Amino acid sequence: MDVTRTIRRILCVLPLLLVTVVAVRHRSVLAEGFAHLGTARWPWLLAAVGATCLTWVAAACTRQGAVLERLPGRRLLAAQFAAGAANHLLPTGLGASAVNLRFMTVCGLSPVRSSAALALYLLAESVGRVALLGALLVAFPDALRLGSLLPGGAFGPLLLALGAVLVVAAGALVSVRRLRTAVSTFLRTALGEARSVHARPSRVLALWGGALAFPALQAAALVLVGRALGLPVPPAHTALAYLAATVAVALVPTPGGLGSVEAALVVALVAVGGPAAVATAVVLAFRVVTVWLPLLPGAVTLGVLVRLRVI
Repeated sequence: MDVTRTIRRILCVLPLLLVTVVAVRHRSVLAEGFAHLGTARWPWLLAAVGATCLTWVAAACTRQGAVLERLPGRRLLAAQFAAGAANHLLPTGLGASAVNLRFMTVCGLSPVRSSAALALYLLAESVGRVALLGALLVAFPDALRLGSLLPGGAFGPLLLALGAVLVVAAGALVSVRRLRTAVSTFLRTALGEARSVHARPSRVLALWGGALAFPALQAAALVLVGRALGLPVPPAHTALAYLAATVAVALVPTPGGLGSVEAALVVALVAVGGPAAVATAVVLAFRVVTVWLPLLPGAVTLGVLVRLRVI
């Protein structure tokens, strides 16, 4: 019991220590980002903060839509706020996934069902993001050259890496019976959960409404920061740049996401017609608003949720 209590106390403090480490490592980016915020028009920045806050509501809706059981609303929203901080303290995607898996398990879902709900959430969020990108590309076909977002010659190695992963996965499934059984059980559970969720209109609305709202609100935050700093790019083109950049970063990921997202966003904003200097200022200010400002309170929330055994 004493060992468990000690571990839990360490876990309560660990997010704050990680925030300190990450902030020190990126202090130059933070300093420059806050300097740009000082020259911005504040009404637009406040609107960007509001859009950022709504992303956690959208994430909570999507999480609820992925399970049949009614999850506790306030704790679910707090978990999404904490998951956002965890996502920037650990390699991309792992932090939020770990927080939400633990949250659903504490709420009474089995590990298999929690994993199935997580997989459905990730699928819906990816489909929503790509669907919005596709719609904007159809509406504005000449606004952006997608080839500018990936390094030259990246498509070939990307396809080779994807093929190698598929071959290794197929070989493992064929040769390891226990793994094959576990994957088969998980897929049956996931498909069953997906069918059950889609039989409930309220869950369908929450799942797919949240999956579309989440990237749309993120893109809106970038548009609002762009207006605050005088970026001479139409709002729809800015939203297109954001969606294209985030999809490109997902295809060619780097550990943690910090740095790669900024670079891709600057390239994307320049590709849709933004001046390089203004685009850089917008991206730095955008990342301060959406990542750095919520990071400390998100880490505190994460520690509190661990202490209260919500996760």
